[in-house]
Amino acid sequence: MDFYLTALLQGLCFSSIALGIYISMKIFNIPDITTDGSYTLGGTVTAVMLLHHVPGYLILPAVILAGGIAGAITGLIHTKLQVNPLLAGILVMTALYSVNLTFMGRSNLPLVGTSSIFSLINIASNPNQNTLIVLLVFVVIITLLIGYLLKTDFGIAMRATGNSESMIRALGVNTDRMKIIGLALANALTAISGYLITQFQGFADISMGIGIVIAGLGSVIIAETLINWLNITSVWSILVLVLGGAIIFQLVLAVTLNIGVDANLLKLVTAVFVLLIVSLPRLKR
Repeated sequence: MDFYLTALLQGLCFSSIALGIYISMKIFNIPDITTDGSYTLGGTVTAVMLLHHVPGYLILPAVILAGGIAGAITGLIHTKLQVNPLLAGILVMTALYSVNLTFMGRSNLPLVGTSSIFSLINIASNPNQNTLIVLLVFVVIITLLIGYLLKTDFGIAMRATGNSESMIRALGVNTDRMKIIGLALANALTAISGYLITQFQGFADISMGIGIVIAGLGSVIIAETLINWLNITSVWSILVLVLGGAIIFQLVLAVTLNIGVDANLLKLVTAVFVLLIVSLPRLKR
């Protein structure tokens, strides 16, 4: 039971990545690979600041700012230098590897003897239950903020930029600015996942972001499949399904490990699982 609870907790930690990839890929139609680097960046900033005993209320804003800057740089390279968005993301992700390694000073930072958001906020006596409640509250707040943003005039302009860039540009909206802000927001959300998972697992590692975009993409594809199947158009319902996709994705991986699949093959299983989700609707046709 604890095994699946851990998968549930990890799914909640990864929910911010799912929301970030939903914004970049489904709202703006931009395949943003910066995710791998900004996720590690969030974990790196968190670990370094915790080890230097920085107050907890300063760490989260710093993580959001760091992730936002990474995404904004990708947006600037894409919009101002007219570089393909995929290549722009790869360039920034590659640069972030050196940035993260420089900040950390070494490849792994264990958080021994440091406090975390899960130890500072005590809602339940059971550690696992306390972590679950803290994560649920955290995820609900983030989802409410993103949902509210997408329902505002600014959020509608963001969605319109992805749906019909030429139309929204004709209405006087600066689409380049929208893309930059959108990618900054997406990577800030991704960095928040790095912030959460680093405190949950108790360490930050330079390789923690490798392939993480697949986990977020898988979560979004699961949500998209359910959205199309149920014909959902409500922004709030879509966001809830994206969160559900992140949890389902982690639970499937937990089942895979529980039935005896070698942990060394987990990345392979993840890639195959995402491929199956993508291809199933096409195979049915």
